[in-house]
Amino acid sequence: MAPAHIRPEKPARPDRPVLSCQNVEKLYGSRSNVTRALDGVSLDVAAGEYVAIMGPSGSGKTTLLNCISTIDRPTSGHIYVDGQDITALRSGQLSKFRRERLGFVFQDSNLLDTLTARENIALALTINHVSAKEVTARVTGVAERLGVTDVLDKFPHEMSGGQKQRVAAARAIVTGPSLVLADEPTGALDSKNSRRLLESLEAMNGAGATIIMVTHDSFAASYARRALFLKDGRIFNEIVRGSKTRKQFFDQIMDVVSFLGGEGADVR
Repeated sequence: MAPAHIRPEKPARPDRPVLSCQNVEKLYGSRSNVTRALDGVSLDVAAGEYVAIMGPSGSGKTTLLNCISTIDRPTSGHIYVDGQDITALRSGQLSKFRRERLGFVFQDSNLLDTLTARENIALALTINHVSAKEVTARVTGVAERLGVTDVLDKFPHEMSGGQKQRVAAARAIVTGPSLVLADEPTGALDSKNSRRLLESLEAMNGAGATIIMVTHDSFAASYARRALFLKDGRIFNEIVRGSKTRKQFFDQIMDVVSFLGGEGADVR
């Protein structure tokens, strides 16, 4: 049993969740050798929340993100986004759902090498037949917010790792998605660029974006407003930043991570 000082808090549940996972299970393998990657996970995320999902290797955090993003399907249970059961969507509907309702920030940015930053950011808008005038306005606006206006006409190979990740973040929010999903977004960055990206995600959240970030890094998680910990496919703990400083929240996160056997960098 977890020590009292790291036992789960009881945060207020959002009344109208953007995301609702209800008893989600994901099984792999055969009947004689079943791996239960997710074991009855239930959680709600309200509009405008910034949630970090943490846990040791094999805890189920990436599997959960893959199910939320519709990259994978749960074996049982339901996942609702804006009240729509995405586990019931067919393949043809999934592409439209991903394009219109989700934004993605991956560890390696996943920018298209043959397109400039401007074209990468604008791609989803172009596919959705947004007018050229509106595309220009949206791309310019989001580039200013994330500090990448100076690289808009550069190709990915001409940018630093941090610039590419901020361009990827701009691409993720330019369509105004219901959810922005970030999978280890600082994993390939040095400390300076990690901090800049995390500050950008924090600013995105401050402007109204709902963000779910999977990370192994306690420093990265301390930028979120809520941290959720998985262990063996189940929710092990959940803590809310509330009025705490980021340093205080980091210390709380580290208590849980240390109990689970992980590590994290210091916050100064």
